[in-house]
Amino acid sequence: MTSPRTVTIVALSFALGLFFVFMGTIKLTPRLSKDAYSEMKRAYKSYAKALPGLKKIGISSVLLRKIIGSLEVGCGVVLTLVPGRPKDVANFLLLLVMLAVLFFHQLVGDPLKRYAHALVFGILLTCRLLIARQSDDRPEREDSREEQHLNDQEKNKVKQS
Repeated sequence: MTSPRTVTIVALSFALGLFFVFMGTIKLTPRLSKDAYSEMKRAYKSYAKALPGLKKIGISSVLLRKIIGSLEVGCGVVLTLVPGRPKDVANFLLLLVMLAVLFFHQLVGDPLKRYAHALVFGILLTCRLLIARQSDDRPEREDSREEQHLNDQEKNKVKQS
């Protein structure tokens, strides 16, 4: 039987992966929604203006939008389709992207409703990563508990004899 932890990780991975593929695609192309694409272009222009250091190193608003969109699509595909450790790496990269997006929104003074989605999905990414890491640590703890229990039983036998 599949553990609830595994079901949770798979469900979060799939849902988050699809969300980031969708959002990344909106940043890269107007095919899904012309209005959303135009809004992304406008938003990333304001982010680039607020960070003049990006211009100095040759990163325009278009390049910034394409980098973040590509990261979201790539990591979203990994979260959705690729098994194993690469999911944790993709999760971590997306978490970094969400922190950067939150920073951009704060920098330009956007209201909470403009970046609430980044906050929520950042929290979901954090939960997914913590649950995934917890499942890796769990068997070691149980093994050490069993060993400790056996050691305690042996000590009790020695004391009784």
